[in-house]
Amino acid sequence: MPDKKSAGQILSADETTILDEWMQAQLADTTRRELIGEAELNEQSRRFLSLLSQALSHGAEGDLSGAHWDDVKAALGALSKSRAVAGFSPGETATFVFSLKQPLFASLARAYTGDAARLADESWNVSLLLDKLGLLTVDAYQQSRELVIVRQQQELLELSTPVIRLWDGIVAVPLIGTLDSERTQVVMESLLESIVENEATIAIIDITGVPTVDTLVAQHLLKTISAARLMGAECILSGIRPQIAQTIVHLGVDLGGVGTKSTLADALKLAFQRRSLVVNTRALAASGTPGA
Repeated sequence: MPDKKSAGQILSADETTILDEWMQAQLADTTRRELIGEAELNEQSRRFLSLLSQALSHGAEGDLSGAHWDDVKAALGALSKSRAVAGFSPGETATFVFSLKQPLFASLARAYTGDAARLADESWNVSLLLDKLGLLTVDAYQQSRELVIVRQQQELLELSTPVIRLWDGIVAVPLIGTLDSERTQVVMESLLESIVENEATIAIIDITGVPTVDTLVAQHLLKTISAARLMGAECILSGIRPQIAQTIVHLGVDLGGVGTKSTLADALKLAFQRRSLVVNTRALAASGTPGA
């Protein structure tokens, strides 16, 4: 009996047929077809099959450690990342690889007709290989999702800490929610950038929306105030409620001569005084400004 071709040789010779059968299997699954077009799916499948064929021509190592597997792993990594962003689930992403099993097994069956032992061996090896490649897509997917989540969290932090220009030389940052180390860093960076951009000399930090103030939160506030001072801006702390005032006293926190007010409006009045600004209520009333 003449020597049969290897799985890699069979894949290379039967690549067009395998691709057609694989595409039919993928298109038959309409679960999330709205997330990817047929042309893009065809291109991803064709490229992966070509890279797999090239890698298998060097032998099917079970650990995928050879350098000739690098392109295959890179392609799966890129595919997993794009599908994670598009909204596919980990299982749906891995199915891209697992759905290739049936077309490959059919191709092997055609090539190894009459040689059941060789067919069983090659089918088992290909199955193990595709399982490992499928798990690789899951790992890559999870890493990509974690990066997406981290980026979204960073964007939410930035959105939740806006710095507002209240007047010439006066900026304010209203804080809402828990103040931790990561958020403090975002607040500090945003505030310092705004101080430079607006040439501000007074920065109001409003903690009306901060539910509790403990030693750690107080330390974060002091760090932000110290950084603003280094940039030449005086800080005023507003939103000091009675319970927060008691907590600060009990904790023995020294605010270092920082001006404190119970409301943002009172803090703005203090800021005007320190900048020697006077609001002309008569002029505001004449102009029709609300609240004048």
